[in-house]
Amino acid sequence: MRKFLVVTLVLFGLTGLNQSQAQEIGARFGNGNVSDVAFDAVFSFGQFSRVHSNLSFGNDQVGIDALLDFVYRPLGEQGFSWYAGAGPFVALGGDFQLGAVGEIGLEYQFTEVPISLSLDWRPAFRLVDDTDFGVEGFGFNLRYVFKRNKD
Repeated sequence: MRKFLVVTLVLFGLTGLNQSQAQEIGARFGNGNVSDVAFDAVFSFGQFSRVHSNLSFGNDQVGIDALLDFVYRPLGEQGFSWYAGAGPFVALGGDFQLGAVGEIGLEYQFTEVPISLSLDWRPAFRLVDDTDFGVEGFGFNLRYVFKRNKD
């Protein structure tokens, strides 16, 4: 288990190397694949794409979500954006789970303070352990913004 955690932390770190533009780290509260609280990280790869990942612990399991999001700004308001994406999730520990998760959300980045708030919905299709589809994945994200995208 210790090796798994080290590998996970290294992968989180490598994802956000110099090629990324915006970096955000925080927490996600809401319905998740393993628990209701997760470490949340966003690494942007340009103005309109990013990797949105979660690491959660609960029920003798460790869960990882890694989504590729596309960011849109249809409102024209500074600070507001919405995003949609998809990617895999895995849960290791008591029961092995593997599947795919989608995501759609609304985000606000404050201009005065380096904080980002977002609400999202993540429907999930689990393939391994049981095969099922869940639509109860609503969440609230609170992140600290280390570096902002230049619009």
